[in-house]
Formats: sequence, C-alpha cells, structure tokens
Amino acid sequence: MECPGPASVVFDKSLTEYDFGPSHPMSPLRVDLTMRLAEELGVLDGLTVVPAPVATREQIATVHDEALIDAVTKAGTTPGWVDLERGLGTDDDPVFKDMHLASAHVVGASIEAFRQVWSGESLHSANVSGGLHHAMRDRASGFCIYNDIAVGIQSLLDAGAERIAYVDVDVHHGDGVERIFWDDPRVLTISLHETGQMLFPGTGFPADHGGVGAEGFAVNVALPPGTGDGGWLRAFHAVVPPLLRDFAPEVLVTQHGCDSHMDDPLAHMMLSVDGQRAAYLALHELAHEVSDGRWVATGGGGYAVVEVVPRAWTHLLAIVSGQPLDPATPTPPGWRAHISELLGRTAPQRMTDGRTPAYRDWGEGYDPETWLDRSIHATRMAIFPLHGLDPLP
Repeated sequence: MECPGPASVVFDKSLTEYDFGPSHPMSPLRVDLTMRLAEELGVLDGLTVVPAPVATREQIATVHDEALIDAVTKAGTTPGWVDLERGLGTDDDPVFKDMHLASAHVVGASIEAFRQVWSGESLHSANVSGGLHHAMRDRASGFCIYNDIAVGIQSLLDAGAERIAYVDVDVHHGDGVERIFWDDPRVLTISLHETGQMLFPGTGFPADHGGVGAEGFAVNVALPPGTGDGGWLRAFHAVVPPLLRDFAPEVLVTQHGCDSHMDDPLAHMMLSVDGQRAAYLALHELAHEVSDGRWVATGGGGYAVVEVVPRAWTHLLAIVSGQPLDPATPTPPGWRAHISELLGRTAPQRMTDGRTPAYRDWGEGYDPETWLDRSIHATRMAIFPLHGLDPLP
C-alpha cells in the first residue's frame, strides 16, 4: 500500500550519542548503519528527514518522577556516581557522560514524531533511535533511561487524544509503557514477546490485563522460545487486528524491536527479516484501516548490529514512506564496504533472509497440544470477553 500522505523520519547524527560504551550490546552503530543503508537505497528520498529536538525537563516529567530526572542528570555529570535504586550504574544501564542530554534527545525525537502525526504534517512518522520501552516512571531499566514512547503517548493525551493504541513487537515485554498506562483506558497496549518464563523482564502474561477501570487494555501474548515467522504471524493476526478494530484508535503507535530475529544474541526466537517485514506491512495496513493512517513507528531492541538491525529497520522506513522495498534488493556495495572497513566484517548481501512468511489463520481452529496455540488461546480468553469479543475461533 502506498502512503497517501507525507511521511517523515526524525533523525540527526547526534542521536547516536545515546551510548552505554563499547562492550554494551546496544551499540548506537546500529542506528547509524540503518540510516546509511536507507540513504544508499534511496529510502530517505521518500521521507522528510526532520531534525530531532531535545526534550525539555517539563516534557520528560509528564511521565517520569522528578527524582529520576535529577538522578540521571547527576549521574551524567558526576564521575563515579551511581544510583542503583533508580537503575543507574547497573550492567544493563551503566552511567555515561551527559546521559541526561543523550536520553532527552531520544525523547525529543519521539515527541517530534508524535507531533508530526497529530498535527497532520506527516501521516506516518518514525524515530528508529527511540522505542525505549522498559523505562519506568521512577527508574531506568533494560537499556532504557527515559521512556520516549510513553512521553510521546502522554503528549497526545495532553493534546486531546482519547484513544491511542500501542503495539510492541520487540522480543521483550513492553513493560514500561504498559505499566505507565496500566490504569488508563484511553491507551490500549499490546505486547507480543518471548515468554517471561525465559526472558527479561520476566513479566507480560495473559492475566496481566490492566488496572481497575482499565481491565483488558493491557494485552500480552507470551510466546514460546523458538517461535518462527509462521507461529509469530499466527499469534499476531489472532490477537492484534480484532482488538485494534474494536478499539478504533485515533493514532497507532508501534515499537519495532527486531531482537526476535534468529541471529539476535539476547533472545531465543526464530524470526527472519522477511517475517519481521511482514509484521511491519500488517501494521501499516492496520494504521490505514483503524486510525486513518495516523502512525508513529519507533525502533527498540535489536543486537545483531550488522546482520539484522539495519535491514529490518530500513524495511520499516521504506514501509513508512509508502514504498516498500523488494526483499530481493541487493544491499549497496558502498554500505558493505563501509562495514568491512569499519569492522572487518562481511555485511549481508541482500535485504532478505530468503524466507517466504506464511501462517495458518486462527479461524481454522487451534491445537491445544502446542505451546504456541495455548499461549494465543490464553490471551484471547483473558482479553476478548472484556471487549465484548468472542474469544473462540
């Protein structure tokens, strides 16, 4: 589907200053390599590249406690200072110089993407440096200092939005966004992730479905390790489209952590770039179906810095632009040469893993003998009746 309106990506190179250091798995190089690949393939020609502002303290404080902002600011300006109670100085979130400024810049980029869509300047807008979905109101968590997505959603609510849907396809549970809006029925959060029985943060089960007055507005699909393209897409289509159609959001917000890939070093799922691309296409179509095309897309996790992230997110940006790339497209020689020179590594040759994603529709019935189908069924049984929907196939 081509995009019938303008589309944008919020980016400037200083966003790569969100950097926990050379030994940390979340290398900012993944963002740089994504934007280089998108530029060399001509994807950016279909997008307006919008500079990223730095979020103000007041904007961050719409979601986060003042004490956390003070702690992050102090940690980034005081050598050797940590605050473990607020998650600063841990293995996941080590302190680095000027970390408040770098984190506020990521938040500002997402706020601008949300503003682009809400104002109508862009129908779709993306921030691949964003998607820091684990940060809580009072503490950093899981590589995430501030929760740029939650600040962006709050900015829409403050501007008068009444229904925002958030779909998180990262391999890790989108716990921070869910928790921040746990009691708010204006925000529907849906997270598809590897089960917390096996993976950080250990949360996100079907029975976790929202606070008092917001029952059913937190949705969790806890998938078994080893789930591949077909199983993941089966789960997605069994849960996400019916709920989005029922909720009818004014804006669709999505988080596109690509750490569900078979080559990612931090999780145990078996998706391909092709399966991830299929998910992006499905979300794009749903944005046009349920929210008049208003769509904000962010990055997220993804730790196969060369092999996966640049290709996955370049596909995402191409879909945001309304001009999806042919999966068989070769990666540009200049991009491959840059990786060889910089890292001494061999870059992927094509934008595909050579897979053709297919799935069996839930309406054809489910098999209670399989972990995957039991997981999908549990979510539908827990959530669908709360929305007046039939949970059975």
